[in-house]
Order: sequence, then structure tokens, then C-alpha cells
Amino acid sequence: MVEIIAAIGEDPNREGLRDTPRRVAQMYAEAFSGLHTDPRETLRTTFSEPGEEMIVVRDIPFSSLCEHHFLPFLGHAHIGYIPRGRVVGLSKLARAVEAVAHRPQLQERMTGQIADAVMLALKPLGAAVILEAEHLCMTIRGVKKPGSVTVTSAMRGVFRSSAVTREEFLQSVWSSRRP
Repeated sequence: MVEIIAAIGEDPNREGLRDTPRRVAQMYAEAFSGLHTDPRETLRTTFSEPGEEMIVVRDIPFSSLCEHHFLPFLGHAHIGYIPRGRVVGLSKLARAVEAVAHRPQLQERMTGQIADAVMLALKPLGAAVILEAEHLCMTIRGVKKPGSVTVTSAMRGVFRSSAVTREEFLQSVWSSRRP
């Protein structure tokens, strides 16, 4: 970090910048804390619950760092699954999102990693994940298009094989959205 400060023409010993390398290192340690977390572990504790009805948690806020520029992308995750006799605490789905988001990431990969973690940990009939995010690498540099939102989805199991189930999930995610 000292080299970057000097490379942009600043004095790394200036009072306001003197502690910046330490602060940046702490920020990256926090931002990349998911590198040492298996998202399936966050989904380990389940509860017996008969039935096979869809469960959806939507609008889970997340932030991650794009691996290409180390700039943030911020958005919301929507997760659905159809249990096979076992459910997980709803907050655990948000924890799985955080575990995957807190590493150098691509939104496309992140979406699939969340869906795969739900499938492997919960063994449901299916899992569906949609991520919506604004990427600062598109907002503050390059093309400079603030407000652009990238939407990615991953459908597993019955969400992939059944158009009716997929549509029910999509309706539960998008139905309350106002134009």
C-alpha cells in the first residue's frame, strides 16, 4: 500500500496517510474473511419439518469485491429451496451468502456457489438463487454507468426441471417490485 500511495504522487508519511496501509490491510482481512469459511457449514444445523413447500428469503443485502478490480459490488440475494423433511434457520441462508460474498468474487460464480451450498448442505428437492448487484467497476471507472444492475440466477433440481416451480419462485421474488 505504501508503494501505491507513493505511485499516485502522495507522501506515505503524511499524517492522514500514515496509518492507511494498516487500515487497508484490516479492511481486506474483513472483506475476504469468507475465504476461510465453508458456506455449507453455516447451513449445517437443520430442523425436522414435514412437507415439501417452497421457502424463499429475498432481499438479503450483500457486498463483495470484484476479483478483477478489487472494487465492491453491492446488491441483494434471493434464495429459495424446497426442503425434503429438513429446514434450516432463515438467518443461516444470509450467513451462507456472506461466506461466499466475502472473498474475491465474480457475481456469476457467487450465484452458483450459493445454490450449490444449499443443495449439498440441505439436500432439498431444489434450490434457486438470484443475485442483483451494482458493480462499482462499472460505476466509478471504465464505462461509468451508475445505476446499472447485473442480475444472475442459478437453478438447481426441481427449479431447473419444472417451469411451474421456477415461475413460482420468480413470482415470489419479483411480485412486490414496483415499476
